[in-house]
Amino acid sequence: MDQKSYDILIAGGALLGSACAFFLREEGYTGSIAVVERDPTYARASSTLSASAIRQQFSTPENIALSQFGLEFFLDLPKRFGPESDIGFHKSGFLIMAGPEGQAQLEANHTIQTSMGANIALMEPADIKQRFPAIDTDGIAAACYGLDGEGWLDGALLLGALKRAAQAANVDYVHGEVVKIDRRDNTIQSVSLGDGQVIACGLLIDAAGPHAGKLAAFADIDLTVEPRKRTVFVIDCRTKVDLPLVADPSRVWVRPEGNMFIGGYSPPEEDDRSVEDLDIDHSQFEEFVWPALAHRIPAFEAIKAVHAWAGHYDYHCLDQNAVIGAHNEVSNFWFATGFSGHGLQHSVGTGRGIAELIVHGGFKTIDLSKFAYDRIPENRPLFEHNII
Repeated sequence: MDQKSYDILIAGGALLGSACAFFLREEGYTGSIAVVERDPTYARASSTLSASAIRQQFSTPENIALSQFGLEFFLDLPKRFGPESDIGFHKSGFLIMAGPEGQAQLEANHTIQTSMGANIALMEPADIKQRFPAIDTDGIAAACYGLDGEGWLDGALLLGALKRAAQAANVDYVHGEVVKIDRRDNTIQSVSLGDGQVIACGLLIDAAGPHAGKLAAFADIDLTVEPRKRTVFVIDCRTKVDLPLVADPSRVWVRPEGNMFIGGYSPPEEDDRSVEDLDIDHSQFEEFVWPALAHRIPAFEAIKAVHAWAGHYDYHCLDQNAVIGAHNEVSNFWFATGFSGHGLQHSVGTGRGIAELIVHGGFKTIDLSKFAYDRIPENRPLFEHNII
């Protein structure tokens, strides 16, 4: 079998990988690019299995800037790629609530968000009740609500638009799974795929999502990113209820989805395990989701879960923040991973940043240098305090 060779090889062809490929071309990169994707149907991809939302309510300024760039890009898609690229964007704010123990952090987050130009209202319980009468504010000390610049979309349609644009710009998509990386001293030479193909590369970008840590290990690189499963439940409610996306202090969230709702639960760190399977954890609905929703939204006492699916976070164990850019020693091994649940909304901003670094030698749009890999071996966490 003849060995192929590309100037840039991207491992992972979902949103992050496709965004990197697309923006490399948009920034003027003329070398050869290939994207390796193990499942071209994307049936198990985090990009297509996520709740596909975007918010500006983060605690890290760079994450807020990435969301703002993403929002602008999403709204501009029909102008970029034509009306067929509509991703069904639904504008709606996030209502993120905190009890007394979380109030100080919520208020600190709000200060950062508004300093970045995000239109976020800080609300007292009475304000919440006035705007959303269906919500019981028992135990709630404060909330932040996105007045604009937030919402949700169809992640599969976004992925399709980016992939088509990358392919139209002469990016090759290769069906295969990386099973070996040939590293010699501090240089990546090639990758081997499960079908026996060997692909040489000048630069390798790890955009493998929840499997990014495993991919890095093939190159003897320590990357503290692993798959964490999240189950999403489709909920039917007998009563018509007007709600935004609601994030409760119980770690349960819910939002409208057509005539139904979708919701889920994020376990605390001590109960959150790395798992490869996508088996639906039905017990979460009875143990966590339904009790929390019935307490917070009394109309939800009479709900039922009519469907469910599971997907993975590319969970960064160090600080729940992304890893973006080159390895500090293996200079041709790059990262675009570790978003811990906010990869979809930050995919295009990250792709633009990766492209700027490669083509121009530095960030131009958003300075993402805080997400550099070297904080991992140096144990310098950059904590994101607003993970849902």
